[in-house]
Amino acid sequence: MLEKEIAIEVQVAEAFAGLVSVQRLEQAVDLTLRRELSTGEVTVVITDNQGIQELNRDFMGLDEPTDVLSFPAQGGDGPFVAAPEGGNYLGDIIISYPQAAAQAAEEEHPVEKELNLLVVHGVLHLLGYDHATAEGKSEMWARQEAILKTLG
Repeated sequence: MLEKEIAIEVQVAEAFAGLVSVQRLEQAVDLTLRRELSTGEVTVVITDNQGIQELNRDFMGLDEPTDVLSFPAQGGDGPFVAAPEGGNYLGDIIISYPQAAAQAAEEEHPVEKELNLLVVHGVLHLLGYDHATAEGKSEMWARQEAILKTLG
C-alpha cells in the first residue's frame, strides 16, 4: 500500500501562539484526509476576528466575523483559481481563535475540542462536502462526528 502524500502548514497569529497546539491541528487535518482516502496540501490559519471578518466580507459578502472559512483551491466556484503547477493543493482553512474560544465556552468544552471541530469541518469543505441541503448536512455531520470521535 502506498503512503498517502499529505502536507500541512499551520500558521498561528502571534497573539494566539501559546494557546494553540500546532501538532493537534496537523493531526486533525491528517486524520480527516486519511479517513476520506484523500491526499494533498492544506494550510490552516488561526487569526483574530478582524482578520476573518475581512475575508468573510471580501469573499463571502458578509461583513461580520465567523468561526471558520474554507477556500478550496480546486474546482468549485470559489474566489480562487488553481494554478496549473499547484499540484494537489486542496486549499486554505481560516479559523478565528476568539470565535472558537467563545463557542467552546458556550458549549462548555475546551477550546482545543472546538478547534478540532472547525478544522475537520473546514477540511471536509475543501474535499467538496457542503451543508446547504438537509441531505448534504446529514452526510457531512455524520462524517465529521466519526472523525472527531476517532480524534478523541
